[in-house]
Amino acid sequence: MKDNFISFIKGLAVIIILFLPIYLIHTEDTSENSYDIKKTDPETFILEIGKEGGTLKRALSGDAKTFNPVMAQETSSTAVIGLLFNGLTKTNLKTLLPEPDLAERWEVDKSGTVWRFYLRKNARWFDGKPVTADDVVFTYNEIYYNPDIPSSAKDMLIIEGKKFIVRKINDHVVEFKIPKPFAPFLQSVSQPILPKHILKKHVDNKTFTSTWGINTPPNQLIGTGPYKLVEYVVGQYAVYEKNPYYWEKDSKGNKIPYIEKIKAQIIGDPDVRLIKFISGEIDSYGVRPADLPELLPKSKEGNFTIYNLGATPSTLFIVFNQNPKAPIPEYKLKWFKNKKFRQAISYAVDRRGIINIAYNGLAYPIYTAVTPANRRLFDEGYYPKYPFNLKKAKEMLLSIGFKEGKDGFLYDREGNKLQFTLITNSGNKERETIGNILKDDLKRIGIDVNFQSIDFNNLVTRLMSNFDWEAVIIGLTGSMDPYFGQNVWLSSGHLHMWNPNQKEPATDWEAEIDRLFQKAAVELDQKKRDELYKKAFKIIGEQQPMIFIAAPEELLAVKNKLKNVFPTVWGWYKSEYIFLE
Repeated sequence: MKDNFISFIKGLAVIIILFLPIYLIHTEDTSENSYDIKKTDPETFILEIGKEGGTLKRALSGDAKTFNPVMAQETSSTAVIGLLFNGLTKTNLKTLLPEPDLAERWEVDKSGTVWRFYLRKNARWFDGKPVTADDVVFTYNEIYYNPDIPSSAKDMLIIEGKKFIVRKINDHVVEFKIPKPFAPFLQSVSQPILPKHILKKHVDNKTFTSTWGINTPPNQLIGTGPYKLVEYVVGQYAVYEKNPYYWEKDSKGNKIPYIEKIKAQIIGDPDVRLIKFISGEIDSYGVRPADLPELLPKSKEGNFTIYNLGATPSTLFIVFNQNPKAPIPEYKLKWFKNKKFRQAISYAVDRRGIINIAYNGLAYPIYTAVTPANRRLFDEGYYPKYPFNLKKAKEMLLSIGFKEGKDGFLYDREGNKLQFTLITNSGNKERETIGNILKDDLKRIGIDVNFQSIDFNNLVTRLMSNFDWEAVIIGLTGSMDPYFGQNVWLSSGHLHMWNPNQKEPATDWEAEIDRLFQKAAVELDQKKRDELYKKAFKIIGEQQPMIFIAAPEELLAVKNKLKNVFPTVWGWYKSEYIFLE
């Protein structure tokens, strides 16, 4: 009966979705009863000269686990501290090309292996001390390349197993020698630069990994970014003030950023964030598809605009734990390491049904780590697909030795019931909905799933520290260039979720992905680079170590009092130039 009800809901969702886009994206009628979702246009967007002052009201989805940008592994931390630091370069979110940040310019020799960066002479730390080449050399040589400091950045700063050679030329010039030319070098040096005069002692006494924890007084967090953190109350809010030393100015010579203060409430429940956005307590809100019927009719009265930013690089997937160090039964590790087991689960994932129910149709089914946002690599006909087929899923499980018991559940050759615990982060309604759909569909083929929602930071601890998990529904934000996802895809990567930090690749297919990524890193011909990455992601699609489900479209609601607003799936373009009307 319950299975029939789930099938009925899925069918009903499809009928609703067929008509939903007519309501959502009707842009011809200009009467006051029509509602639009706006698309951003990089060709027509022009920055205005703004005015200084005011407070921007934001929301954060959770507490930071650390204020240390090197140790931050989760978006809840990077969202809190992202405004505090700068790299040598940054990415222009309109052109997606590198541009100056702490370095005002750079030059490269004819070999393409020696780069010199010229630091801004007016760049200062929050405590007023100048930023120098010593800080850059310290950050790379003593932090990012320090074997005692685990860092996701390290994977991005090594070419064919070799480090960059970083040295000081003078106080404002630093030189990088790289083993050979490689395409994303300028993007790779966007890693945060940290203050030597503050952190050197912590590196020397081996306390760096615990430095700048969330109990650190905000005035001890020394960065260079447009804002400094001045107050942080766990579970409640973060307050930022404009950095008086920030170097950037607009075309009329006015100091940037325009907005004087940011107050960000920490609100884990998206339903509460929605209420606070409608009531005017926050100025922007990441819209869930299910929110549209409520938000669209209120956009005029509430004086806000909803933007459809298009397909995101973000991916949602299921991962099974294949880590031999994990505290889970050996027989389950044996299941999870079996490619046919993972492929069978992939066939049992009703991606279309999930998209209709959890995302109101505003998502794309995916089978590997490439979404439509990455136009160069997205190729629907190239990657393996696993269309929803419960019969085929069960047949595959039976073919690898599972047998059906009298209770209807499957058992392996040793008599172990096919059951596992599937976790996700609580408060994320889409993931909780997906977990329940998976639980019901897998039960139909004899798999007993114990589905649990747990606190996000607890989830991160299990994934990254004690490895105490069996299966998880989680997502990745994606990157502009696959190179910057190396910490996920290389077998040695810290975020290689199913079996991280391997000293040697555990499987031949992981070794091949390592080889393809390493070759792509030094391939300067863009078409050849793309082909190498496509081959790697095809292997991911074949092996299904991560069972990809969907890539959602990103929707954002913004109060119209905010000017110079140009949101993208990669972030807000020139966010320091936003001002209040």
